[in-house]
Amino acid sequence: MKCIVCHSDDIQTREVYEELKVGQDIVYVPIHVLVCQSCGERYYSRQTMHFLEEVEQELQKKREGKLELQELGKVLLYR
Repeated sequence: MKCIVCHSDDIQTREVYEELKVGQDIVYVPIHVLVCQSCGERYYSRQTMHFLEEVEQELQKKREGKLELQELGKVLLYR
């Protein structure tokens, strides 16, 4: 497989964190995807996309108090 962006052959499976936004919250979801080691382009399988859609639906339930997430820190906005 060659990268469609930089045409490199160095594409490997890596763990990355996909960022999903739910209301004012940002949730990082760890997933394994193919990543070009030269330019960083990511390649998502259909199964991975389906998994992320399911997680996003579960996160919507979280807004209703039905899902517990681990808080890792806080982002503050200075006004």
